[in-house]
Amino acid sequence: VTVAPTMSVLSPLCPHSEVQYVVLQNVATMSIKRRGMFEPYLKSFYIRSTDPTQIKILKLEVLTNLANETNISTILREFQTYIRSMDKDFVAATIQAIGRCATNIGKVRDTCLNGLVQLLSNRDELVVAESVVVIKKLLQMQPAQHSEIIKHMAKLTDNIQVPMARASILWLIGEYCEHVPKIAPDVLRKMAKSFTNEEDIVKLQVINLAAKLYLTNSKQSKLLTQYVLNLAKYDQNYDIRDRARFIRQLIVPTEKSGALNKYAKKLFLAQKPAPILESSFKDRDHFQLGSLSHLLNAKAVGYQELPDWPDEAPDPSVRNVEVPEWTKCTSREKRKEKVEKPFYSDSEGESGPTESADSEPESVSEESGSSSSSGSSSSSSEEEDEEDEEEGSGESEDKEEEEEKRKKRKEKGGPQKASSAGSAGRYPKEAASPPAELVSWPPIKPPLPAAPARRRRRLRGRRPRRQQDLRGGRAVQRPRQRRPAIVSTSLVTDLEGLTLTDTSLAPALMSPAFGAVRTYELLHRMAGEGLSVEYCFSRRPFPGDPHMVAVQIHISNNTDAEVKSLRVSEPKPLSGMRIQEFPEIESLAPGDTTSVVMGIDFCDSTQAANFQLCTHTRHFYVSIQPPVGELMAPVFMSENEFRKEQGKLTGMSEITEKLTLPEKCRSDHAIVQQVTSAANVGRVPCGADNEYRFAAKTVTSGSLVLVTLERREGAAAQLTVNSEKMVIGTMLVKDIVQALAQ
Repeated sequence: VTVAPTMSVLSPLCPHSEVQYVVLQNVATMSIKRRGMFEPYLKSFYIRSTDPTQIKILKLEVLTNLANETNISTILREFQTYIRSMDKDFVAATIQAIGRCATNIGKVRDTCLNGLVQLLSNRDELVVAESVVVIKKLLQMQPAQHSEIIKHMAKLTDNIQVPMARASILWLIGEYCEHVPKIAPDVLRKMAKSFTNEEDIVKLQVINLAAKLYLTNSKQSKLLTQYVLNLAKYDQNYDIRDRARFIRQLIVPTEKSGALNKYAKKLFLAQKPAPILESSFKDRDHFQLGSLSHLLNAKAVGYQELPDWPDEAPDPSVRNVEVPEWTKCTSREKRKEKVEKPFYSDSEGESGPTESADSEPESVSEESGSSSSSGSSSSSSEEEDEEDEEEGSGESEDKEEEEEKRKKRKEKGGPQKASSAGSAGRYPKEAASPPAELVSWPPIKPPLPAAPARRRRRLRGRRPRRQQDLRGGRAVQRPRQRRPAIVSTSLVTDLEGLTLTDTSLAPALMSPAFGAVRTYELLHRMAGEGLSVEYCFSRRPFPGDPHMVAVQIHISNNTDAEVKSLRVSEPKPLSGMRIQEFPEIESLAPGDTTSVVMGIDFCDSTQAANFQLCTHTRHFYVSIQPPVGELMAPVFMSENEFRKEQGKLTGMSEITEKLTLPEKCRSDHAIVQQVTSAANVGRVPCGADNEYRFAAKTVTSGSLVLVTLERREGAAAQLTVNSEKMVIGTMLVKDIVQALAQ
């Protein structure tokens, strides 16, 4: 079995997500037991930002199934990128996949656990909730070694509001309360205060926590447990009321309590096996691959299981299946089916029939072996008459041939009979395969400029004559192609050098948008012993290197003495950064100010560039940290080009934020001014009155950054930033929102 055709379906050239969905369902099932088939094609399952959510989750399933000790580092790096996606369902599935990798591969368990703990500080509650659930399952494997993580999760009960996450934290603290004896009673105290306002799943875990603490630390939690059980006794949910009565009779010793009271601690604090995180496709192999039942994971109506392999080979004649009559359709019906809207939902699939299905020669060959493509004598005769008129009076032989062929057609029953006989695409029994004349065709030549009449006749005389071939007792004639209309010489001259293509112009750099230049302090005059230095971003291309940001530096000498030998010494940029120093200033008189320009390649990062500013007597350690809006240069784009590029940057490359515009920032001028002051972007023409579009490219890598501000009803607005650099997009959204709120 070769897997290469399957990988081609998953490439970006395959337009239909439905096809990918079915293929990935089968791959996910096969990758569990036949991992070696797909390991060489691991990168084919990497997730693109344009993939639908269901495709992303299936690819994630396959990547998790293929994970082993060799490729786990590569897969985990991919998962770190996926966690920053804006698709929350996909992020939740990624966190679950990390948990499965940690369960199956013990070598990376601690690494995955530490990474999930870092996600607990995420702003998104859904990410935190899913991380808590997965951490809970991982901690059950080695709880004694991770007591610090349990303490950290206990502190999150005040911030996390997702019921499932709160319930998981409470279960974890109650199950391993002996590892956190000082924290568990305090968590119970907090939960007792908010017991009546919690969800049912949280209330049940609060009761379990109270019972376990009562059995292990009765001195500190006895009164709290009674308080919680009294609250649960009158709860509206009967499950909570029943659980409270059951636990009270089980853990609180009374005269009427039965023999189970002795074993309460063993019942509640019994060692529970760690959960096994398995693939949801593990049990799908009992359905036949490629079947509807396998796709639905349920037995569909009419599903028949494959029989076992026979002991003896069956007769080969059982494979001969007669084609039913109702499956045969005429060529006209085929054409109607081609015009209908296709099943697939993707826009790329609606471009029309394929070239092979729509080409004229093949459709002719399917209909009949004659030269008539429509099956009517009138259409064929009109076509031949038009061709004869173009050829002129000099070709009398062609006319005589046409007369003879028309007579032959009439003798055989007319073109309608021949057309209907061949409409189903069948050939005579004597012919084992279609005639060669109907299969291979020479390419159609482009139209030629007009030529003199003698030259046209001479060229037509060289044209090969139509050929006849007797196959199976009937004449097979190659149909003539209509000659394209000849373009006049004057029109060719007018259109010379003109190319009409679908490709649009590439975005071109434009002059920067200037506004109020913001100045930053580099060296205070107190720290610089009278020497003060400020810097600003001029938003002009750096003349030495277009990949550097031009930084204008203003140096003032506030001392009474002359400052000599001002220069940059020992630049210590981070990895990848470059600094182009300004020329050395030999001397700066007292009270004078000078300006110089230096270039810094920040590598599309807001990390600071560190260097030393030196004089003839002192060395000052300074750093320049750029705002994210100064890491880009404006570009000119048309509205169509903007929409086209924006369509490519979706999914994880798109960040959206809703905001409210203040009173003084609702006019067109104010909005454009605030956006361009926050970022070095260029205005893009827009036909809508309520939309503002801006475009730029990052200075170092040239990645596009597209900004769209759409005004809604009242003061509401929505800001969208599309960029391959997700970190830059996220920071840019924050800066623009802050600028518009001022």
